[in-house]
Amino acid sequence: MRLMRERATMVWLGLMTATCVSTWVLSRDALRPSVAMVGIFLLAAVKVRYVMLDFMELRWAPVRARLFFQLWIVVVIGLILGFWFAS
Repeated sequence: MRLMRERATMVWLGLMTATCVSTWVLSRDALRPSVAMVGIFLLAAVKVRYVMLDFMELRWAPVRARLFFQLWIVVVIGLILGFWFAS
């Protein structure tokens, strides 16, 4: 059961849980579309961050590289949501 204690396994389980939440909870008609859209994109941003840090091994990259890629996530999500709300 050493596999269950590995960080990659725990991150993968978290990513799967976030996928289920964004698919089954946020895509229903229980929430306003704008709230659901922001929630889905924020979950996507968190998921991308964990994939970059843990599966692309940026967690041990130089600080500048980590900051650049995390800033990239913020900019892209901000642009997408900005264009969506502007339209």
